[in-house]
Amino acid sequence: MLRHFAIPTFLALTVALPTWAGKTYTREEALSIALEKSSDVKSAEEDLKSANSQVTAGYGNAYPSIDLNATVTRIFGLDDVKQSTDLTDAAVNMAQGKDADGNPMANAYDQQFIGPAVDGLLYGMKSQGYRWQSSVGLTATQVLYAEGKVGVGIEIAKAYKRINEVNLENKKAQVRYDVNNAFDQLIYLDSAIKILYASKDLLQENLNFVEQSLKSGLATELDLIRVQLSMDQLNSNIASTEKKRVLARNALLNTMGLEWETDVQFQGDLRDPVEGYSFPDTAMANVKKRRKELVMLEETEHMKNLNVEIEQGGYKPTVVLLGGLKYANNKNKITEWDAPKWDKLNKYVALNVSMNLFNGMKTREGVAQAKSSLRSTQIQKETAERGFRMQIESCVNTLEDANAQIEIAKRQIDLAQKNYDLTNDAYKLGRETQLNLLSAENSLRTAKLDYMSAIVEWNKAYNALLQATGEY
Repeated sequence: MLRHFAIPTFLALTVALPTWAGKTYTREEALSIALEKSSDVKSAEEDLKSANSQVTAGYGNAYPSIDLNATVTRIFGLDDVKQSTDLTDAAVNMAQGKDADGNPMANAYDQQFIGPAVDGLLYGMKSQGYRWQSSVGLTATQVLYAEGKVGVGIEIAKAYKRINEVNLENKKAQVRYDVNNAFDQLIYLDSAIKILYASKDLLQENLNFVEQSLKSGLATELDLIRVQLSMDQLNSNIASTEKKRVLARNALLNTMGLEWETDVQFQGDLRDPVEGYSFPDTAMANVKKRRKELVMLEETEHMKNLNVEIEQGGYKPTVVLLGGLKYANNKNKITEWDAPKWDKLNKYVALNVSMNLFNGMKTREGVAQAKSSLRSTQIQKETAERGFRMQIESCVNTLEDANAQIEIAKRQIDLAQKNYDLTNDAYKLGRETQLNLLSAENSLRTAKLDYMSAIVEWNKAYNALLQATGEY
């Protein structure tokens, strides 16, 4: 558990805003805006939409496919096809004549059957050569068995969807982590500026005292120069810190996906270790369930396993049921169409079974490649687990060190404050040198800044441990 201590009353962990501040963002507002505008989050959301679509498409492979096909062909170099009665007419003419025995050269059978039959045969043969040949077909295909690819493909799509769901949550967690760290840094700089201005007030009192003492002859011009030099150095430090604060503010705005604004402000506070935040759960069994990177790798491993099954399906047959209707229209002109009749449509139902017997060992090598890809993912997962153990151990050590530094910094403030008070009182009575007073004032300022820095480092370490254990 984390150790507790009392926060000194003169140090604020909350940002105090000036009255002229324009737009103000709280930590929660900054997080909300960053999650809304983050390009990484938006990209992850689009990837998830694509993954959802792939699941739907996977189910679509199990449904029948209905296709409409229409073809119009123009053949050149052909004459008009016309139906004639030449042979029938010839038979009629021959029936009017008689042979040498006085019998008709053609009987009624020739006129009524043979002639029309041959005329129809010739017309049917010539009709294959119409200049315009058109067809419209409707085909339905239902895959009954496809080497297991349909069902396994759906499972792969679901695994891919799960990967993208976890990836989206991971991106959001990273955005929260980045915003919180940037927000903490801004709070530190605001607090540092307040400490520096408080130190300036102390130094100004010293400067006023020296100026009065110089007039009464109790201080020398050298004493005044020393204080003025310290004041110049402090003003330079304040200006430098304010510039850093502007950069930190712009960095936070950039993380939030916003344009830089000169009058924007942020309001919030740091985690106060004295409130006793619970120590994150570092049990590796639980970490494996929470760490999104491991969850993604586990889903990837599952997907690669399924991919091996699909490749092995190359050894299995494919069974497809087909059915269709087709209407054909052949004419001399494109504007000539016969009305379709059900009994003249081409109708069929077929059951197709196919199985590859040899494809140059493509299936075997595909299976080998899928198994190699699976093993590569397993190695990545094993490496990640070891890396997370090291990361957690490092974060725990860093948090323990941060706790120790806070205790040290707190004692340093107490000692520096006592030293400054005693030195200042003695200096006003003429029993202490000005150099010692300036050194005491500088030590107090440094101790306060070190304390605030220790608080920020503790927050960073706590955030890092939360992230390492998957609790962020």
